[in-house]
Amino acid sequence: MRYFIELQYDGKAYCGWQRQPEQPTVQGTLEDALSKLLRRPTEIVGAGRTDTGVNASFYVAHLDTLEEIDCQHIAYKLNAMLPQDIAIKRIYSVEDDLHARFDAVEREYTYFLSPVKAPFRRHSAWIYYIPLNVERMNEAAKVLLTTDDFTTFAKLNSNNKTNICNVSHAEWVTEEDGTLRFTIRADRFLRNMVRAIVGTLVDVGRGRYTVEEFAKIVASRDLSRASSGAPPQGLFLSNVKYKGQMQ
Repeated sequence: MRYFIELQYDGKAYCGWQRQPEQPTVQGTLEDALSKLLRRPTEIVGAGRTDTGVNASFYVAHLDTLEEIDCQHIAYKLNAMLPQDIAIKRIYSVEDDLHARFDAVEREYTYFLSPVKAPFRRHSAWIYYIPLNVERMNEAAKVLLTTDDFTTFAKLNSNNKTNICNVSHAEWVTEEDGTLRFTIRADRFLRNMVRAIVGTLVDVGRGRYTVEEFAKIVASRDLSRASSGAPPQGLFLSNVKYKGQMQ
């Protein structure tokens, strides 16, 4: 039987989602807890990788078992066993062929940038003091909607089979407290892609690049022309959608 696990995590203490030898990861921490709880070695499959220090306000993984489990009981027990920076939201039964990674049709990332010193946001936003032109950043973000090859923002030596991604939404919004929130949705993302995009869009906002120059950077398919990636603490995987969930 297959179950989906919906969870959240603060990525500050972890070397990303994916299990790595002798490194703290979210997958490894969750698998260790499940193995103890179910009393057998247990592996899970996640919706995708998140890099070191990156957070998830919504993440999905799947678990296979030979027998039916009490979802509420397992979720309760896991939350008692897991550290405070990982929280299980719910566990529920799905079709045996529904895959947490391969059947995801849309993923959403959100990036937070604070223009003022914010002690309570320092682990969840990029504290950035230089004034930014948000309107110009949004003009540049529209370029992403007409692009399919994101080689410019692909991490070097990632061994991707393709750098083609279909971005359906990319927008900056200023929240009431002045925090800038960037939301981007696509069918798939490359490693480090969102942070590289954010870093380059911020350079548009500060006047280093024009919108036209940003478009040329994207079209160049040259990683060396992208700006440095934004810090990881401001980035959150915020949604994953599957077949039948799209409106």
